Amino acid sequence: MKIYTKTGDQGMTSLYGGERVSKSHLRIETYGTVDELNAWMGMIASNSESQYYHRDLIKIQNDLFVLGAMLAVDGEHTDLRIQKITDEDIKWIEKCIDKIVSDLPPMTHFILPGGSETASHAHLARCVCRRAERLTVTLSKSAYVDDIGVIYLNRLSDYLFCLARLMCKNTGNEEVKWIPRI
Repeated sequence: MKIYTKTGDQGMTSLYGGERVSKSHLRIETYGTVDELNAWMGMIASNSESQYYHRDLIKIQNDLFVLGAMLAVDGEHTDLRIQKITDEDIKWIEKCIDKIVSDLPPMTHFILPGGSETASHAHLARCVCRRAERLTVTLSKSAYVDDIGVIYLNRLSDYLFCLARLMCKNTGNEEVKWIPRI
């Protein structure tokens, strides 16, 4: 099978189910942003110093691939023949967050992105995750989107914030606290 099909040379692509849409379509932008987030998760996983969350990051990458497929569906009635994101996946992320938070000192300030290179990657991924969430919400206003996707992305951004804090702690770097000017 060739990697290039030439079917997108005129700026069109196919959704799962066969509908042809412009590559500038909001649905394409939405699942493309989830794909971008998945690439950031791969960057974090590739540079993670801890096996205990490396496995979690790989699971999240798999979940994001599924979410991208869910967002690529052209309508509510197209049958996606893979296991979709479920409430159990949401509960799993919540448990991961709770596990991370149990290893962190309480927050006393807002935290600025940074602290270490890996923590900065997690903060960048969090920003992309928030963008994916906003795009998913926007798409849901005009087309069918499974509500679980917004919930998953919302929890994932919380996870990434906590993970960035943990990465600072684990590497002995200080979190960058926001101190407001008075």
